[in-house]
Amino acid sequence: MRPVPFMLAVVISFTPTLGFGQSAPASGPVIDGFGAVYAIDSVDLPTPPDRRYRAVFDVALAPESTGALNRRIETVARYLNMHAQAGVPSANVHAVLVLHGSASRALLQNEVYRDKFSVDNPDRELINALAEAGVEIVLCGQSAMSRGFYKELIVPEAKIALSAMTALVLYQSDGYALIAF
Repeated sequence: MRPVPFMLAVVISFTPTLGFGQSAPASGPVIDGFGAVYAIDSVDLPTPPDRRYRAVFDVALAPESTGALNRRIETVARYLNMHAQAGVPSANVHAVLVLHGSASRALLQNEVYRDKFSVDNPDRELINALAEAGVEIVLCGQSAMSRGFYKELIVPEAKIALSAMTALVLYQSDGYALIAF
């Protein structure tokens, strides 16, 4: 018997027993279809359900392909789903999504996006689900104006701020932790 395949077999056979939970990630219960996460059964740093979890997500980049979902935005869905799966009540989990730079295009209405990029907005369903889950969605006014994304062209769920910098400072001064990509 060769040592490398034997060692690989040993590692694989013990992988499910390491105490990290399910072998496949699952989405929900807050955002179904997006934000799949792994259950972690044995943690060294507890996630107290009575704590308030407040995060502001700073997303500036979009995928190169205009037809691809922005996985950085999907991180907000993972944040909501993982805390819900860990037993944290939704009343204790708060999220704000601040978009600027190329990520701003995710907030274009679908018809506008289709006219500009010849494909449907791949982020529209996710943005809608995040808004329905109570996520505040903020668009950098500077990025919007520099790209010609006027208020009537963006989705109604989005608020426009003077700038992403301004929004990030305001939310952080209100106790939101910054999560930047």
